[in-house]
Amino acid sequence: MSRTPTAADRFSFGLWTIGYPGADPFGGPTRSPLDPRHAVEKLAELGAHGLTFHDDDLFPFDATDAERRGAIDRLKQALSDTGIAVPMITTNLFSAPVFKDGGFTSNDRAVRRFALRKVLRNLDLAAELGARTFVMWGGREGAEYDSAKDVRQALERYREAVDLLTGYVVDQGYELRFALEPKPNEPRGDLLLPTLGHALAFIDTLDRPELVGINPEVGHEQMAGLNYAAGIAQALYHGKLFHLDLNGQRGIKYDQDLAFGHGDLHNAFALVDLLEHGGPGGGPAYDGPRHFDFKPSRTEDEAGVWDAVRANMANYLLLKERAEAFRADPEVREALAEARVPELARPTLAEGEGCADLLADRSAYEEFDAASYFDGRGSGFVRLQQLATEHLMGARG
Repeated sequence: MSRTPTAADRFSFGLWTIGYPGADPFGGPTRSPLDPRHAVEKLAELGAHGLTFHDDDLFPFDATDAERRGAIDRLKQALSDTGIAVPMITTNLFSAPVFKDGGFTSNDRAVRRFALRKVLRNLDLAAELGARTFVMWGGREGAEYDSAKDVRQALERYREAVDLLTGYVVDQGYELRFALEPKPNEPRGDLLLPTLGHALAFIDTLDRPELVGINPEVGHEQMAGLNYAAGIAQALYHGKLFHLDLNGQRGIKYDQDLAFGHGDLHNAFALVDLLEHGGPGGGPAYDGPRHFDFKPSRTEDEAGVWDAVRANMANYLLLKERAEAFRADPEVREALAEARVPELARPTLAEGEGCADLLADRSAYEEFDAASYFDGRGSGFVRLQQLATEHLMGARG
């Protein structure tokens, strides 16, 4: 398997990631702004497939129509020259002061209307550039104080906004789907739709739920102490994994946005195995872009930015290689069978069996030897995890 990234790997990067100047709440920028055309050319050189961006990444918040058009046309020329695609676009409803209390859920109705107009304009741009996914991260949709926000009404306003936007896409004939990006907190004390599960529940309330999925991020789920690979499996189960953000996170703390693989490496291995192969017995694998949403450390110069880009792609390909070896290992297949992992795919009830049949089956309860499980046969999960660890470390295969 090649470790050299190509466009076929569908690796994409946000302009806000490679263009991150190193500023944080405690210090200003440490790097100069990155020219979008240079970013596109460099990504193409390194083997990436796509570039994603917020509107404000490409042109200033207060850009005139002419300035906005000039930036768009310049980007389109760079895309044409390099073959880099724009698989996803998103809108910044969190940086400008007007959005300090949110965009779609601000208590100020005028701000909510302004936010909708800003997104509608960016939907037109997404369609113009051929993007197929529109990500929505509610970075300011939340509160610090319980009394400051009527959460039920905020969710109603959020639903109203998404329904309007999906209706617009249908009316315009755009081939766009929406992906909600959950996060538990930061920059607000508490954000709406804090986890993948919250977002899935919210989608069920929408007028066009078929057009809305989720865009889970490694760090965002792990900030809440959740298992990202398990969350991705559930998103696939619901048919709602429309996009994803890969990065690294080390525990429950602020959003670190490390390079992919520079956090929980075991979980990253499980994730790549899932994305590439579906479940242990096969299943719906993910066929969308492998999108990296990370921040090059503020300690680095521009060369370090591109080192980080290389690291994201290299780590994914290394983990993919290790996952292939793991799945091909006869001892792993034996360990999976010993752990009864394939048995979980067998329905608990026989075909046509109902409650009456189950109640009549004495072997299921009256004659079942529950006591035999004390000091009984183990599950073998530790052995299975050790095999995964050995493959991850390159000690096998």
